[in-house]
Amino acid sequence: MTLLQIMRDDEPGTVVLRTTDRSVIAEELGDHGVVLRHWPLRGPVSQEDDSDEVLERYRAEVDELCAREGMRLVDLARLHPHSGAEWAEQAARARSTFLEEHRHAENEVRFFAHGRGCFYLHLDGRVLAVVCEAGDLLSVPAGTRHWFDMGARPEFVAIRFFEEADGWVGDFTGDPLARSFPTLDELVAGAR
Repeated sequence: MTLLQIMRDDEPGTVVLRTTDRSVIAEELGDHGVVLRHWPLRGPVSQEDDSDEVLERYRAEVDELCAREGMRLVDLARLHPHSGAEWAEQAARARSTFLEEHRHAENEVRFFAHGRGCFYLHLDGRVLAVVCEAGDLLSVPAGTRHWFDMGARPEFVAIRFFEEADGWVGDFTGDPLARSFPTLDELVAGAR
């Protein structure tokens, strides 16, 4: 379920809007230049699937987006749950990397082919938490302060688009704001 929860940045407990209505979500995000689209899913994705195979399933959409938006590099980011302490530590490190507010010098464009993740957009005195699931394509404008939560037990496969090789590098703001807001797991559970 794609979900948008909007909260005041000075009162994280104050929910201004919570909706799963895709048209309302697209309109709210569009007011800030953020684009949410949906691509049809091209079959299930497992941890055994080769990255090139997954990209090939979406070749037509990927090529069209790259041509339209000037994206020159495409890759796949993936995390699938495993058992064991080593995986848990690796997942926790990966998660913590993007849980702090940051921005990028280029648009952040992600398509979820499997699983889910949450982008928190810090805009105009509010935080817009956008839970993206399989089929969702989100495009966040360059310079937008945000953070990303993949959950306590990450499971996702996302196609990432870049204009430049270092497009993924984050400029961290140092603002501890992100720690005050509900996690992906709490948002999905409807808590906080």
